[in-house]
Amino acid sequence: MAMIEKAGQIRGLESAWRRKDGATIFVRENASAIRDARGKILYFDGTVEDISERKQAESQMEAALAALRESEERQQLILATLPIAIFTSPLDPGIDASWISGDVEKVTGYTVGQYMAEKDFWRSRLHAADRERVLAAYRDPAAGDEIALEYRWLCKDGSYKWFYDRTSKKQTRLGIQYVGIILDISERKQAEEEKRILHARLQWAEKMEAIGTLAGGIAHDFNNLLSGIQGHASLALADLDPADPNHERFRQIEALVQSGVDLTSQLLGFARGGRYEVKPTDINEIIEKTAAMFGRTRKEISLHQKQGKDLWSVEVDRGQMEQVFVNLYVNAWQAMPEGGAIYLETENCILHDANVLPFSVKPGRYVKITVTDTGKGMDECTRLRVFEPFFTTKEKGRGIGLGLASVYGIIKGHMGMINVYSELGHGTIFTIYLPASDKAVVKERPATGTIVGGTETILLVEDEKIVREVNRELLQSLGYTVHAAGSGREAIAAYMEKGNTIDLVILDMVMPGMSGSGTFDRLRQLNPAVKVLLSSGYSLNGEAQHIMNRGCNAFLQKPFQIGKLSQKIREMLGVPESRPSGD
Repeated sequence: MAMIEKAGQIRGLESAWRRKDGATIFVRENASAIRDARGKILYFDGTVEDISERKQAESQMEAALAALRESEERQQLILATLPIAIFTSPLDPGIDASWISGDVEKVTGYTVGQYMAEKDFWRSRLHAADRERVLAAYRDPAAGDEIALEYRWLCKDGSYKWFYDRTSKKQTRLGIQYVGIILDISERKQAEEEKRILHARLQWAEKMEAIGTLAGGIAHDFNNLLSGIQGHASLALADLDPADPNHERFRQIEALVQSGVDLTSQLLGFARGGRYEVKPTDINEIIEKTAAMFGRTRKEISLHQKQGKDLWSVEVDRGQMEQVFVNLYVNAWQAMPEGGAIYLETENCILHDANVLPFSVKPGRYVKITVTDTGKGMDECTRLRVFEPFFTTKEKGRGIGLGLASVYGIIKGHMGMINVYSELGHGTIFTIYLPASDKAVVKERPATGTIVGGTETILLVEDEKIVREVNRELLQSLGYTVHAAGSGREAIAAYMEKGNTIDLVILDMVMPGMSGSGTFDRLRQLNPAVKVLLSSGYSLNGEAQHIMNRGCNAFLQKPFQIGKLSQKIREMLGVPESRPSGD
């Protein structure tokens, strides 16, 4: 009414009316005011149109549009959280894409404009190893309407990402086109690769364990043979005048036996870890000692040391650790035939679960040792096999492939881990981690170089007849009274009969029937104070270590060198009677 009084008319006014039956309808009005001569409104002339159906349709349309907007917002939210881009592409193999979503920048780093600027933008950035396979899938007439691919693609940051590409042929306003998605699956691929590496490591470790068991058995039996040869050579030398021509021959036999001992030592290092006598040690001292020794013989190699300050001690067998570093130096030297440099560095470090998971060792405090050379390096195939026993790239006569295998075994036996990184033409880096100890370093005592004898009574327990007889003669030549037993049961019977006269038992660990472990326990029941020297062709670990942990007095590995045997006995029995060594 206000509008018509003011303007005299209304056009297209929409409003809600209530019908007689109470229902609400929507109408559109057109009306004019009819006035008299004085301007007074006499009546209104116009039309009223019922537009309720249109209003209802518009209301439904608005609801639908609101739902559509909500759906689009939801889709955009989902797309914003996923590493995914959507594209359309003509069937023409010469064009990569006719349209691509803005999410492409999130996935690849490139904007839509950059992506669409070149016809072959996508193809040119396919990884060389994947390109032919991927393009062939799109060209294949038998591919059908669905194509699913995984490939690597060069992103803007210079890295290759793994993409999952799923494409379908669809009818669009531009005709039949490819419509598809590009999904970043790099994390999944990385997880799969890590799983594959872990599985490969597990298989490799199981294989090494099996080979190690075999190598340990071979080394044990070989050491028994060497024990017989060593013993007879020592006895023969004791009876020969140095001027006798045969004296030098027996010296050469002893030297050959020592070469055999070194070989079995490497086998045992790989097979069992080679721990003989473990003491808290400053690893810097071992590195200094071995580097100085190696440097005197290889003048063309320069050695550089960077020692960590306040380095934690490590509980190691020093002889075996010396073997580790000498083997690494020799390996580096052979990779530098024209000379080069070796860099040695030590430091304290803390390793967490993620660092140690692939190596089956515990997280915690470790001493890290890095040995780097400037040699010719290795390809990936060689690097993956470098710790395998009897694997070698050296020419015939320059190695049998046990050096690095024994390094691996010794470090593993010390509950540590070792890594190797190398590239052809860029040298090699070995990284060793040894568990740190809270114990104070025990200083090394120099060997005296003497053969010492005595008059006490010894019970020799050895199941191998040849080894038993020659060791009895060795002990008798040192002045001892010797009772020999060929088994654990014989040893117990002999000790029950003569125990009050026996000052020391030399006990073999591996015997049929009653083992060395069972014999030791029975001897301790008969006499808790009995002195036992444990001997074995194996090294000090496994069952031998358990025996030592139960209170066995000392350990000596076969074959016995008369000097070491005599000194070990006197360490256990007291003040020695000595004579200068002829060695």
